[in-house]
Formats: sequence, structure tokens, C-alpha cells
Amino acid sequence: MTTAAGENPTQRSGLAGHFSDTARMANVSSVETLATTTIGTGPIRYVFCHGLFGSGRNWRSIARRLEPASSLLVDLPNHGRSGWTEQFSYPASAAALSHLLRPLDRGDLTLVGHSMGGRVAMMTALFYPDLIDRLVVVDIAPRTYQADLLATYAPAMAALTPDQMRSRSTADQALRQVIPDERTRALLLTGFQPSPTGGHWQFNVALLARDFDRIMTWPELTGYQPYAGPVLWLRGGRSDYVTAASYPAMRALFPHYQLETVAEAGHWLHADQPDVFVTTLRRFVAEHPSGGQLTGTASDNSGGHRVTYPVTAAD
Repeated sequence: MTTAAGENPTQRSGLAGHFSDTARMANVSSVETLATTTIGTGPIRYVFCHGLFGSGRNWRSIARRLEPASSLLVDLPNHGRSGWTEQFSYPASAAALSHLLRPLDRGDLTLVGHSMGGRVAMMTALFYPDLIDRLVVVDIAPRTYQADLLATYAPAMAALTPDQMRSRSTADQALRQVIPDERTRALLLTGFQPSPTGGHWQFNVALLARDFDRIMTWPELTGYQPYAGPVLWLRGGRSDYVTAASYPAMRALFPHYQLETVAEAGHWLHADQPDVFVTTLRRFVAEHPSGGQLTGTASDNSGGHRVTYPVTAAD
């Protein structure tokens, strides 16, 4: 597969090597069908979109907690078992997700997205609002972010040698200097497939490294209306991804959002506080049944925010 300039993404990024299945890249020209995993039986009630370097399996524990309701766990383009693309695009990812949502039964469908997946979910709600009943955005805002530590992750993962990729433990050891946080490495390594001859990443690490600025940028949008449905915005109490500076953009695009802060949680708040996450999600769905009238406006002042704390043994 080549870019518009005739370059293979691995060559253009300088990251060609033992990070990917190049045959897979060459055989994928577009992503219209996304890989999914279904948890539960019966009609799908929740659709989950993962963050950068993740896959649908990141939501498996949450989906199990939501049973007997059924959940669809999505591998977004360039991640997991889904196909790879020539460049990163939020609108294209939302279009691919819309193809997946279209055949699902409507009436009680909640779209949930974390970080990068939250942006895909937001864009899907804006351009394909009739496909969902409510939206949940997890610790991300519709704004452009400055590059942070995440910008160093993909080059570090791509630079691993075959010897370093023989096992999960050798890959983990090799990444320690660039990614010192053990939990972050563990999350990233869920996308690693070891092999005695040199493993590979289950996401398109070369493209994600090359297009990192595009991933961090909220694109200028035209031809949409603000999403009129209910929106739950969740942020981690120890995360700075959603701040007061983001509220005007959130309100302009999603006038009926409500913001909740999950105390004692960081950016991966559903992993840090899964019980709180599931309880808050179920309450939001119960409070906003499909077809209910929305008469309020966004809650974006500190007095109107709800802060949810984890339940401790002492409680």
C-alpha cells in the first residue's frame, strides 16, 4: 500500500522493521468492515470504542460487568484485528463505525468511546446522530492537544529489535526507559503478539507514529448539527485531558451533556475505577431512556458537576 505521494508508510516514517505485518498492510485498501467482539446475548445495548494503541478487548471487563445487557467491542481502524489505512482520519473512522452501527437495533443503544475512541464516537454522533440513542465520552475533549509522553510511545515500540520482541517480558523490559509507568506498559502490551522469531504489534505503529499530530488534532468540521441527544462526559480526577477550557466547545457541539468527575482515577478511568464507571454508566442510561425529552442545557460549571468517589470497605 502506498500513500498519495507514492511512499509506503513504513518507509516514510523511517520505522520499517519488526513492528507489523507488511502483507496485511498491502492487502488492505480501505476499512469499511471493523472487527468486533460481542459480549452477551440478545440485542446490542452498548458499543465500545477504545483509545490509542488499544483494541476492543480493553473493554471486555466492563462489558462483562454490564451483562445481561449485550455489548459490541470495536477494533477501530489500524488497531486490533481491523484493517489498516494509508493515513489516520477521524471522519473516515466515524464513517467505518457508522457502517457497523447501521444494522443494529435502535431504541436503546449507547455509544461509548475513550480518548481517541471518544473522538471517533463524538464525530459519529455529530454526523450520524440517528444511529445512536445516547453518547458517553471518556476523558477526552473536542480540542487539539499538545504532544505529550504518548508521542514517544510509538517510536519506542517500533524500534524494538527481534530479540526484544521474543516475549512479553523482554518487550516490557526494553520499553521501561521510555515508558517507566508499569501500568501504562501493561496496557500497551495487550496489543503485543510475541514470537520466538520476533513478535509484532497488533496496531499500525508506523502510521500512528507518523500521523501522531493528526491524532492529537480535533479537525475543523462542516455540514453537521450539534448532537441533540443526551451525553455523559466522564473525566478522571487525576487527569487533565478535560478542563474548563474545553467546556465551550463541548457545549457548542453537545448542548445536553452532563459532566462527571471520577475521583481517584486517571486517564484510563474505566480501568482505575471499573465499579464506579459501570454504576455511573447504568445510572445515565436509566436517567435518559430512549425517546425522552431533553429540556435542560449542558452542565459545565463546577457547581453543576458531579464528583463520584469509589466505595471503600469503610463505607
